[in-house]
Amino acid sequence: MAPARPAAMVVLLELTSDFPGAPGRQGPGRLSRSGPCRRRGRSSPEKEPRMTVTENTGARTEEAATLIGDARERVDALDDRIIGLVQERMAVSAVIQDARITSGGRRVNLSREMEILGRYREALGKPGTALAMTLLELSRGRI
Repeated sequence: MAPARPAAMVVLLELTSDFPGAPGRQGPGRLSRSGPCRRRGRSSPEKEPRMTVTENTGARTEEAATLIGDARERVDALDDRIIGLVQERMAVSAVIQDARITSGGRRVNLSREMEILGRYREALGKPGTALAMTLLELSRGRI
């Protein structure tokens, strides 16, 4: 039976999430918005209602715009961390490959790659396999 890593990851994310609607949310939202947007199809600006929602959220209410803005900030921060982790993974993989090649082994260890594919598939389903394949491709380096 595989270790319970996905459950531990979910708990960690729940404990660190700070966007509206997430478990353990702390403090007010911090959405920075531009000015009001206009509805399409109206011809005269003086008859348009002033909306406090930005076009980039697609929201129709202030509450939804705040939720979307806060969640997007969180997604952007997560993306930055993911990119950093992928870059770190690539560097560690390069060290492993160099040690393997220097010792007379092959650059790629297919049984290890199959193990990684299985772990991602188990945790994330079929899309996890595609994600793992992309990570493996990035981590193999140049021939």
